[in-house]
Amino acid sequence: MYRKYDLPEYPLSHDMWDEIAESKKPIAVYGMGNGADKLFSRLEKYGVSVGAVFASDGFVRGHSFRGYEVKTLAAVKEELGDVLILLSFATSRSEVLDLIRKVDSENDMLVPDMPVAGEEYFDKEFYNAHYSEIIAAYESLADEDSRNCFAAVINYKLFGRAEYLFGCFSDTDSIYALLPDTVKNYVDAGAYNGDTVRELIRYKGLPDRIYAFEPDSRNFRKLSAYKESEGLDCLSVFNAAVWSEDADGVFVGSGNRNSSVNSTSSYKNRQESIALMKIDTAVADSPVEYIKYDVEGAELEALIGTARVIERNKPALLVSAYHRSEDVFKLVGYLKEKYPDYSLYMRRTLCLPAWEIAVIAVKRT
Repeated sequence: MYRKYDLPEYPLSHDMWDEIAESKKPIAVYGMGNGADKLFSRLEKYGVSVGAVFASDGFVRGHSFRGYEVKTLAAVKEELGDVLILLSFATSRSEVLDLIRKVDSENDMLVPDMPVAGEEYFDKEFYNAHYSEIIAAYESLADEDSRNCFAAVINYKLFGRAEYLFGCFSDTDSIYALLPDTVKNYVDAGAYNGDTVRELIRYKGLPDRIYAFEPDSRNFRKLSAYKESEGLDCLSVFNAAVWSEDADGVFVGSGNRNSSVNSTSSYKNRQESIALMKIDTAVADSPVEYIKYDVEGAELEALIGTARVIERNKPALLVSAYHRSEDVFKLVGYLKEKYPDYSLYMRRTLCLPAWEIAVIAVKRT
């Protein structure tokens, strides 16, 4: 689904954070948890006070968050009147997205973009400082859909309006249509519990060989259980994080998107020692047709550690580009410079905030 978007003006003088700081309306944070904690910290830097915290009606049980009684939106509006709503959680569930769309249509709502990894925010200063890289990445993309997706994401990050996310997204079918028809050898970097292995098999059939990397110990157990339950002898599983070199490292685990390698996450959870491994090392001389990277902010390091395999086999690449503020343009720039014989596409599936952004790189024939 696409509406037509252009990149914002340059230099940019006003962004979402300015709008929040200047708002005369009370601020109501929608949601709790890590995202809300990070949002509160960001608002404190702007001297912005939160007036209320609310949750969807079915999740209001008389509890509190950061000293605020968690209420329904109706109760918040009865108390405070017209409010500026800041969404603080992520979802791709259709029923939740429908609810958020309704809240957005009936109220003034922003969806602040907050990095999953790293501490740099994609605000007006960041945009202005990196404008030349952003323009170069935009112009490097291979088709209009990719450039439109890129422009929608940049506008969302700067202005926080849900319309940019609801107005431009792709379905999974169209993403897999960009990949090779046949995948005999597949590398899954960030395999979680085997969900993307299952997805690959559903779209492309069972490969001859699958290399799956998952650093989180709990997720790795689920991945191993999936292998055993399906009898997938072709699936080699590695309890390791892909990286630019073979080494020992620290994995900050949470079992979800807030996990990271070497403490790059914006959220700090349990830590465990983990092996860091180059894909070049694990794959050795085996051929590869397709590699997927979703490694919580370590995508650039993972690509560096795959240089030999990419040069040798020219596999299709799907690289997550949403963990760090710079990923959306920096990863495009790296792939363009390193592999100029590849066509680069950008797609994202529907979710809030702007997660699930993928750069898809395919060798030109």
